[in-house]
Amino acid sequence: MSGVLPENILYFARALREAGLPVGPASVIDTIAAVEAVGISGREDFKAMLHALLVNKHEHTPIFDQAFEIFWRRRGFMDKLMAMLSPVAEPKNAKKQKADAGATRVADALLKQQEAREKPAPSLDLDARFTMSATEILQSKDFAQMSAAEIARAKAAIARMKMPNDARPTRRFRPDAHGSLIDVRKTFRRSMKGGGAMIDLAYRAPAVKLPPIVAICDISGSMSDYTRLFLHFLHVLTAQRHRVHTFLFGTRLTNVTRALRHRDIDDALAACAEGVKDWSGGTRIGPSLHLFNRQWSRRVLGGGATVILFTDGLEREGADELAFEVERLHNSCRRLIWVNPLLRFDGFSAKAQGIRAILPFVDEFRPIHNLASMAELCNALSTNEHRNFDPKLWLNRAA
Repeated sequence: MSGVLPENILYFARALREAGLPVGPASVIDTIAAVEAVGISGREDFKAMLHALLVNKHEHTPIFDQAFEIFWRRRGFMDKLMAMLSPVAEPKNAKKQKADAGATRVADALLKQQEAREKPAPSLDLDARFTMSATEILQSKDFAQMSAAEIARAKAAIARMKMPNDARPTRRFRPDAHGSLIDVRKTFRRSMKGGGAMIDLAYRAPAVKLPPIVAICDISGSMSDYTRLFLHFLHVLTAQRHRVHTFLFGTRLTNVTRALRHRDIDDALAACAEGVKDWSGGTRIGPSLHLFNRQWSRRVLGGGATVILFTDGLEREGADELAFEVERLHNSCRRLIWVNPLLRFDGFSAKAQGIRAILPFVDEFRPIHNLASMAELCNALSTNEHRNFDPKLWLNRAA
């Protein structure tokens, strides 16, 4: 194939690799060969062919879509570059809009490829964030707005994160030399060894046990960028303690607990993506919770389990069914914590019917959109202090 199309395909593949997709030389060669054999009959057919050859995981689809929209529309790409590089005065009453999920990673990769082609010029940029370190910026940055390099640093920070320690005493006892209770049976056995001439007291203390943690995570299109980072947190949590169960749902419920037990995080996420068929699709919260309550609640919610419900709560229909299933879930566990990325917005209000159906039956309502909120969740799992995250506060505000 001659012309600039093979170079553009190579450039596009490099941009995807910089954005975090595992695109190798073999994929680029196969893509060029496929274009040469099939041709380009239309935009959507060309996009579908590139997606089939360059994307291997469901969670990479949003990144690919963003890159395709920016790269293969040259006029729009140039407009985006001019908007990023030219200081334009904004109107006084203009509302600041956030970038789409994954757009920062794609723009960062495309600009990085463009800079590699061009000769670097001396930079006159000024950093106005004098009082904030790189670590503080990373802690407070939204997961959906992170670049590929920042996501890699965030994953490393999650791996170093201190996991919750919420051990609780049980009705059983264990030997303890510093315990306050005398183990009469063991004391008698010890005294029999010496013929009863000396009594060597044995002590015991209540045994402590980590209660189960059950995570039910939304993987719909609006939640996929946040769920991907939250799965890294659950992978570390699964490696450090027993009885951690993870379920993913979009339009159906999937148990990925066994997949997250892989020692390597890449193997674990690959197993999750292979087992989940509805990644970044629609969402049906009520039916998914109904399936969990019917098939899994008695298996995984024993022993005073804590349930983490990870969803935005935007259920368009079936609010009564959703409320019934959330109430049933709340009655089956010791503690129900709802983490919602929508709380990152200052103007958030609990007015959607799905959100109002869930709020009355949860114990805590927390944000989950950056590393700082994830660290607060770890602290919340270790303690029962949740006065600032009482769901009744949000219900009263929306009333």
